[in-house]
Parts: sequence; structure tokens; C-alpha cells
Amino acid sequence: MNDNHTKEFKLKRELRQVDPLAPFLFLIVAEGLIGLVREAKRACQFIGVGVGIQRVQVDLLQFADDTLFFCKPSYHNVLVVKAILRSFELVLGLRVNFNKREVGSVGVTQLDNLVFSKCLNCW
Repeated sequence: MNDNHTKEFKLKRELRQVDPLAPFLFLIVAEGLIGLVREAKRACQFIGVGVGIQRVQVDLLQFADDTLFFCKPSYHNVLVVKAILRSFELVLGLRVNFNKREVGSVGVTQLDNLVFSKCLNCW
């Protein structure tokens, strides 16, 4: 504090999902993820998918504590998603639960789906 460097301190108590503040805090943290996706799109590094007749762009949907990424099926997009998740972890000090991640695809070969899954550590 005040230009004096001190050791980092560790929290002794974690926030649990049953905590009444958990949904509110999740929304605040999720804004950081939305910002990372927005920056990747602005830099033309991430391309979402067009939905419906008017081709409305969809790239990220969040429900409670679940997040869905939608993107064109390319290895580059998968690498960008991986970079976004890793940046999210580093910036916020949170961990993405790799055991709960899944890759789903439509109109993609089984081999490509396997490659995308392995890239994102989804087995």
C-alpha cells in the first residue's frame, strides 16, 4: 500500500454457490469475459455465427453459471476461445473447470470435432 510492496495474502474462505451473493458476483465477473470476447471480435480474431434470416451475430450466451461460445468451425477460432479462457483465468485469478467443458458442433466432421475437443482439453 502507498508504494510499499507487501506479500500477497490468500483468502481463507471461498465463495460457495449457495451464498446469496454468488449470482451477483458471477454477473460482475462474467462482464470481464464478455469484454475479452468483444475485444477479440473487434480485432477480427474471433468470428461468431449468424442466426436466422437476418443473420444476427451470436458469439457468447450465458445462463446462470454456464457459458456457451458460438463460432465458425475453424481451428483459429478454437485457439482464440482457449486464449480468452486462459486470459480470463490469469486476469481474475479464477480457474475454469476443465472437467465440465464440452465441445459440440453442427456440420463439422467427427475428426474436426475431436481436434477441437483436444485443443480445449475436453475429452
